[in-house]
Amino acid sequence: MIGLTIGGIAWGILGDKKGRKSVLFGSILLYSLATIANGFVHNVDHYTWLRFIAGLGLAGELGASITLTSELLPKEKRGLAAAIIATSGVMGTITAYIVFKLSGGDWRLCYFIGGGMGIALLFLRVSVLESRMYDSVKNINIQRGNFLMFFTNWHRFAVFMRSILIGLPVWYIIGVLISFSDEFATQFGITGFDQPTALMLQYAALAFGDMSAGFISNFIKSRKKTLYIFYGITALFMVLFFALRGGGSVTNMYLLCMGLGFGSGISVLYITMSAEQFGTNLRATAAISIPNLVRVVCR
Repeated sequence: MIGLTIGGIAWGILGDKKGRKSVLFGSILLYSLATIANGFVHNVDHYTWLRFIAGLGLAGELGASITLTSELLPKEKRGLAAAIIATSGVMGTITAYIVFKLSGGDWRLCYFIGGGMGIALLFLRVSVLESRMYDSVKNINIQRGNFLMFFTNWHRFAVFMRSILIGLPVWYIIGVLISFSDEFATQFGITGFDQPTALMLQYAALAFGDMSAGFISNFIKSRKKTLYIFYGITALFMVLFFALRGGGSVTNMYLLCMGLGFGSGISVLYITMSAEQFGTNLRATAAISIPNLVRVVCR
């Protein structure tokens, strides 16, 4: 989480100063190599430092992808593009669950496979184009990637903070309710609950939620109204989740985790909205730092 925080700010600044594509490639390479290296460690301190480095790398990829999408596509297609990006990313968690099961719980092998997939992704993205919008302003004499600019103007600061706040429900669900769902199940008096299964089901539902949010926002021509719809779904399932304190079945717990996952289907839509609130000189800084700051706040 510390790596994500520092990396979110650092990659954001680099994205506006050096280009979105360089951040995309650099972040993938860093977290892939750190993940592979984690499979070789025999020391807790080394393991911890490599997770920190992996966090630094991981912080840049999603925001850089969304920034590129926002600048390469017309606004009418950005919601659908964000849905595709989110759904593809979510499938990674489901794949991780399958790999873990097939490997018999061999955590070293899981790290090697995960890092190897990152390297493969890097080669697949070689043909990605740099943003023409960014190219058009990089030679203009204007401040780019100055993180402190979010705090030197009240309107800009207010937009930045609101962008963080609208993502809090999503990462509260993912980072707290689902990540610690096994402990909640214990407190609720539910036995036989498996947290990895709940995580996989939640992300499977999240994939459908992300796709649905993209189609809905495109259909009703409003990302803001789509946020309200999914906030309503999220609030409903949060209430039902804590209603299990009186006791419930494992099946009900799994179904509620899926409902929470579906309601979290604005996980990339709100980042797209955040990127659209700022000019080209600060867009990457905002889109990359905001989701990582949201994760840290929720943790």
